[in-house]
Amino acid sequence: MKPIVFSKEETADLAPRLQAFLRDELDVEVGALQASMLLDFMARDLGHGIYNRGLYDAQALIAGKIEELADAVFALEQRPPAR
Repeated sequence: MKPIVFSKEETADLAPRLQAFLRDELDVEVGALQASMLLDFMARDLGHGIYNRGLYDAQALIAGKIEELADAVFALEQRPPAR
């Protein structure tokens, strides 16, 4: 798996959100550099778990849709006329 690397724009969006979370929920003040470093750590060391959870959820959604399609195709089956 390729490492998760955020663009400068993504980091500029995500780091302040992380700073706000730490401040509001944990009463921890961190600077922009520290938030960026924490974001990098989370992406590198925790990101695979979050990414994999997304894949599992997508697989479950696709499997459900395939089952719906199979049911719809089965519903098209024609029966021979009654005698």
